[in-house]
Amino acid sequence: MRVLAALVLAAVAVSASAQDVKEKLAQASAALQAGEADKALALLNPLAQAGAGPAQAYNLRCRVQFTLEHWDRAASDCEQAVRLDGQNAAYHMWLGRALGERADRASFLNAYSLGKRVRAEFEEAVRLNPRDAEALADLGEFYYSAPGVVGGGTGKAEGVAAQLDKVDTARAHELRSRIAEQRKDYGTAERELKQAIAAGAHPAFQWMALASFYRRHERWTEMESAVRSGDSAAGRDKHGAVALYNGASILRATNRNPALAARMLEDYLASSQKTEEAPAFVALMWLSRLKDQLGDPAAARRAQAASVALAHDYKFVQDRKH
Repeated sequence: MRVLAALVLAAVAVSASAQDVKEKLAQASAALQAGEADKALALLNPLAQAGAGPAQAYNLRCRVQFTLEHWDRAASDCEQAVRLDGQNAAYHMWLGRALGERADRASFLNAYSLGKRVRAEFEEAVRLNPRDAEALADLGEFYYSAPGVVGGGTGKAEGVAAQLDKVDTARAHELRSRIAEQRKDYGTAERELKQAIAAGAHPAFQWMALASFYRRHERWTEMESAVRSGDSAAGRDKHGAVALYNGASILRATNRNPALAARMLEDYLASSQKTEEAPAFVALMWLSRLKDQLGDPAAARRAQAASVALAHDYKFVQDRKH
């Protein structure tokens, strides 16, 4: 009987431990979406010790490091997630993204080998989940932007656009726009983006994509108009808040209308729809710079302090210290 009791207690302990890990992973995921990088890492680091943690812990830590722009660390963690669970399409997609950032900053020879790995990871993600719109969009972006020597090609990208037609029509139009732009067919590129706006369930995002197109071609008046249209669309769509971050990024990068950019960032930060694709600590750091530009140093200091409190190891913060 004592042996049976001991086995029961052991089983209960294992169950409790598994539940604790599950809760910590959920808390870390929520912290990642909220832009609380330090909190997410504090939860994940004990779960990812010595390569023995659950695959999800490594994937989440990879994504936190990705938001912090620590590309080598992100790639290392995503590689471990794939090693532990090679059948998870999202893990391959995130590894492809991390390797892609490394490739963008690598020497020619390293970029060549990394580029082939990026392609392989995105292709595997799509093979494992052919209806994942994000993975398809990433693969399509790789194909139209990468040289043929690493497996790129606009013809391949067109094939991905056809797959996206069945999953996410707006993304399919966006991809066809970038293919046309790559071919210097700017009229078709613009028309495809306008079709994406008409087809999108959340058109604020497509308005910002159109604004980005105008930015690349220095059509400043149309760029600002598109950003304003996206801002208006986001105000009517509770799921469109992230588009505010995208629009503010465009205005900030072109040094135009800092007041509107600051207001859009404040609206994004006040929303309940924050996400890792638009890290709150990055939005706060941008807001700090904009407030300085607008002559409000006190607000700038508050925003910067709030950013550092969420992510003290953000690459931008570290770069400013040196």
